[in-house]
Formats: sequence, structure tokens, C-alpha cells
Amino acid sequence: MPTLSKKITAAAPKKSVAAPVEAAAAALKAVMPKAPQVAAPVEEIQHSFRSALEKGVVESRAAFAKAKTQADEAASAFEVSFAAAKDGALAINAKAFEALRANAEANFDFLKSVFAAKSLTDVIALQTDFARKQVETMTSQSKDIGALTQKAMADAVEPIKEQVAKSFKIAV
Repeated sequence: MPTLSKKITAAAPKKSVAAPVEAAAAALKAVMPKAPQVAAPVEEIQHSFRSALEKGVVESRAAFAKAKTQADEAASAFEVSFAAAKDGALAINAKAFEALRANAEANFDFLKSVFAAKSLTDVIALQTDFARKQVETMTSQSKDIGALTQKAMADAVEPIKEQVAKSFKIAV
């Protein structure tokens, strides 16, 4: 039993399918005679977009390399700074122990002198002399330790200070 679509197809006059396609192509060429020229701007846009992306990648890599270099230099500056701070702390501690040893020896010498004193007047004279010397010694020791501390701090801060100045000089 034939279906309805087969009946319609059989009843319809037979025409070539190629004719309407050719007519549509001719009409399209008439309306848009410059269709092949549209491809050229698209290719230019694609090329410019690709070159912009490639340029962006290259600039990003350069910026990353620059940032990595700066970070490495900053880390190196901090290492130098910490090493200088450690050396300064060791020098300050050595100076403080030297002062402590000198003060302990002075105290023991004073006690020996007191026990060897024959009168109260001698003890008072020894005490006065010892106090004066100790004040002078402690003042000198404080100045030495203070100067050593200032030098240690300057040595510790200098590498970081130079790196920060260098970084800002490059960034600006």
C-alpha cells in the first residue's frame, strides 16, 4: 500500500534539484559580489589577534622573569642581612661577656683588697676608688657595646636598604 508521501511525490512533476541550488547561488553572487574579500579582513583580524596574544605571552614571561630575579635578589639581600645580624649579635655577646669577666675580676680584686685592709679608713678609700673605677669602666663598656650595636644594626639593615632602593628604582 503506497503511503501518502509516495503518492504526492509520484503526482508531483519531476524537476531537477540542481536548478534551484544554482539559482540560489547566482542570486547570492548578485547580492554579495565581494564575498571573497570578506575572508581577507577575517584573516587579518585572526592574525592580529594571534600576534597580540603572542606578544602578551612574551611580555608576561619577561615580567615573570623580572619579578623572579627581583625576588631572588631580595631573598639574597635578606640572607646577607641575617648573616650580618648574626655576626653582630655574636660580637655584642662576646663584648658583653668580656665586660662581665672584667667586672667580675675587678670585684674579686676589690674583695681581696678589702680583706687585706688594716683599717676602716683604708676600706673606705678602697671603696671610693673602686666605685670611681667601676663607673668609668661601665661607661666605657656601655659606649663600646652601644657603638658595636649601632654598627651591627647598620650592617644588618644595609643590604635590605640597598635592595629596596634598587627595586623601587627599577619599578619606577
